[in-house]
Amino acid sequence: MDSEVDFKQKAEVIFALEDTKEVGFALFFHNFSTFLGRTGIYLEDLYVRQEYRGKGYGKAILKKLASIAVERGCGRLEWSCLDWNKSSIDFYLSLDAEPMSDWTVYRIAGDKLLNFAK
Repeated sequence: MDSEVDFKQKAEVIFALEDTKEVGFALFFHNFSTFLGRTGIYLEDLYVRQEYRGKGYGKAILKKLASIAVERGCGRLEWSCLDWNKSSIDFYLSLDAEPMSDWTVYRIAGDKLLNFAK
């Protein structure tokens, strides 16, 4: 099986600023849903500096990502969250985000990836 990879723009980032200071960011990329037959946006990282949390920056970043998804005709905006991160889970639930309890993430990485690729 041959494959060709285009390494042009694979991820994008947006920053939240207070005056000119970066206080948070989101790193995201497009994915594709065969269920929807459309692209989506996958949020890889959302980070707001500790001293700026609770001030609306995280919500503003997610709202901006949602607007980007709508502008680009995406069918969804999604991300993963660690099970133990209660403050983030509570935040996401407050935004009416739905946990996808019927999905499990699987991963092959590091030496296992190298060995499997052989």
